[in-house]
Amino acid sequence: MGLLLGALTVAAVGVILGGIVQGLLPLPVRLAALAVLAAAVLLREVGLIKLPVPENARLVPEHVLHRGRVLGGIQFGFEMGTGMRTYSPSSLPHLVLAAVLLALPWNGALAAGAGFAVARWIMAAASIGHSEDGGWSDVWSMNARLLASATGVATVAALAWGLWPW
Repeated sequence: MGLLLGALTVAAVGVILGGIVQGLLPLPVRLAALAVLAAAVLLREVGLIKLPVPENARLVPEHVLHRGRVLGGIQFGFEMGTGMRTYSPSSLPHLVLAAVLLALPWNGALAAGAGFAVARWIMAAASIGHSEDGGWSDVWSMNARLLASATGVATVAALAWGLWPW
């Protein structure tokens, strides 16, 4: 619940700011900027270039969990869902936020927010469900480049498909 609320809050703010950006810049300029960003992000995700990712490189504080199972869980999820108070190993969420600001309509932005929340949940659930011995990190490390490349290509393809003038 908190993950979805956090991600949809970011999407809603993105829609508002995106309305301003999309109203001021012509579509060809916005799409060209998004294409350049997508190319840079894809090159980063497949490991051909190194670019720093804006992130708040720390974990959600432990005291949040002491607020109780429901309230603490919602706050923890909200903070994870915004992506503003945690590590960011990928630049893909930043690309999607740029797409929200530059080109996506409001319904696409809400879908992107929901997709971010689901992806965050899948990662946490897979980690928790894998094992308690830290084996998840080993499996992830062995497959990180392949997974980053695959999700990078899938994200760019989904954005291109979503923006294609059908």
